[in-house]
Amino acid sequence: MGFGNEEVDGNTILAECLRRQGVEYAFGIIGIPVVELSMAMQQAGIHYVGMRNEQAAAYAAQAMGYLTGKPAVVLVVSGPGLLHVIGGMANAQSNCWPLIVIGGSCSVDHEGLGGFQECPQVDLCRPYCKYSARPASALLIPQHVEKAVRLSVYGRPGVCYLDFPGTLLTSNVERSKIHQTHLCKLPPPLSYPDPSGVDYAAKMLITAERPLIIVGKGAAYDRSERSVFNLLHSSGLPWLPTPMGKGVMPDVHENSVAKARTLALQEADVILLLGARLNWMLHFGRAPRFSKNAFIIQVDLCHEEMGNSVPIGVALVSNVGVACEAIAEKLGSWKFDSNSSWMGKLRKKCAENEKYVQYMGNNISVPLNYYAVFQKVQEVIPKNSIIVSEGANTMDIGRGILLNNLPRHRLDAGTFGTMGVGPGFAVAAALWCKENNPSKRVICVEGDSAFGFSAMEVETMFRYQLGIVIIVVNNNGIYNGFPEDVWKDIISNGAVTKTSPPSSLSPNTHYEALAKLGNGKGFFCNTVDEIETAIREALKTTDAPSIINVMISPASDRKPQSFAWLTESKL
Repeated sequence: MGFGNEEVDGNTILAECLRRQGVEYAFGIIGIPVVELSMAMQQAGIHYVGMRNEQAAAYAAQAMGYLTGKPAVVLVVSGPGLLHVIGGMANAQSNCWPLIVIGGSCSVDHEGLGGFQECPQVDLCRPYCKYSARPASALLIPQHVEKAVRLSVYGRPGVCYLDFPGTLLTSNVERSKIHQTHLCKLPPPLSYPDPSGVDYAAKMLITAERPLIIVGKGAAYDRSERSVFNLLHSSGLPWLPTPMGKGVMPDVHENSVAKARTLALQEADVILLLGARLNWMLHFGRAPRFSKNAFIIQVDLCHEEMGNSVPIGVALVSNVGVACEAIAEKLGSWKFDSNSSWMGKLRKKCAENEKYVQYMGNNISVPLNYYAVFQKVQEVIPKNSIIVSEGANTMDIGRGILLNNLPRHRLDAGTFGTMGVGPGFAVAAALWCKENNPSKRVICVEGDSAFGFSAMEVETMFRYQLGIVIIVVNNNGIYNGFPEDVWKDIISNGAVTKTSPPSSLSPNTHYEALAKLGNGKGFFCNTVDEIETAIREALKTTDAPSIINVMISPASDRKPQSFAWLTESKL
């Protein structure tokens, strides 16, 4: 930002400050009072991506923050625009992904009078943010922008909200009077673990009979894949990933016990958590899903996370990468016995579960089941693809079959379990690929219900020429639907609103027809051969999305579970 006696408005100051602090992308939907701000962002050198829904804009921006390690911006209008984006803010805050939300708001001289879209936006955002504020004047914009960028990435990453009334954005001040501030250092400084804790952690791993490493999303965000690989590969310790921890260690690594997840969690006596939280996704670390006597070693950036659910044996407040390097150094040449009874038991269970998956995948009778669909998808897609996935069974079953061997190559519903994230995530991933690896493909695997939340972002994909391959796994419903003949019987018996089960959607909906919005390709598939042909054809298109609509049996389900998928309260 230059200096001098020229006058500049709040729009220009804000846009230039964001760019100066390293912001490269903004996603949003414009309207009063942020139209001029969106143009000022482009003039400052920021990529502006217009979306079709504020939630989808937030999903795209937070995914970009996860992929790049620095925050992107969501730009929204006042009132309803800000309220729509709160779902996306909550998702980013729960996922611990950096995000900055900038909301236009009612002009200050109209507040309290019933102004246009008047809304207490700063207060509304506080529960879903690390920082929520409104600059008192245009002169103070730089310090608020720096603080928002810094808090979004320092410590546990999260969301920051900045509120800008129309009168603030259009106010003019002299450049020489603007309160300049320093540049936020990115990436943040590293945190190092307590050496005594590292010693204790190494000792416990060496003496464990049934050790287990859990690689979490925090390890992926930390970009610690090399350090994690060196520790796990050299030590021979069995490991499994959380959903978005997939790829930090290659799914095909010989010591992965992901296919024996239930057994591994239930019987491990020493567990090392690498950027993974003991929340609902890991059943809170409690019995019966875990051994009640399990010794937990936790590596996390956040002090408050330690012992949040169960007592922690060793708490290492640290970046994952440096903690792994320190533990590996203490372990030295020690290696867990690959022929131990524990490894044998885990491998046997992996083989049993893999046999079931293969059996189901080889059943290609029509209507198809989930396993047959995903087995064919995995066979055909490029192995370095970024996989975006959402939907109940679509996401859960697909996680075990669609492999990730590279970090940050899986984006899914995440910690908040949010549906509708897929298209927004895919837009961000495709834009990232355009800038960093144009030959890499984004495969967006959607349940039919999940796809419906944000399906109009297909138009966004056309507008920005993004060659995303969308695969809709269509079972005619939420969790389960009905075949067309059964559906007709249901709705013929009276008022549809009283007879149609809440989980049902219209049977055989042709979602692939959305490809007609532009020059994309649409495919309606019933067989695995049709799936293969469709994917190969879709991959030929690099400048527009393709939609592959795969019909499966409405009764198709996952493998029977030893426990309910969600650990319930016993209160």
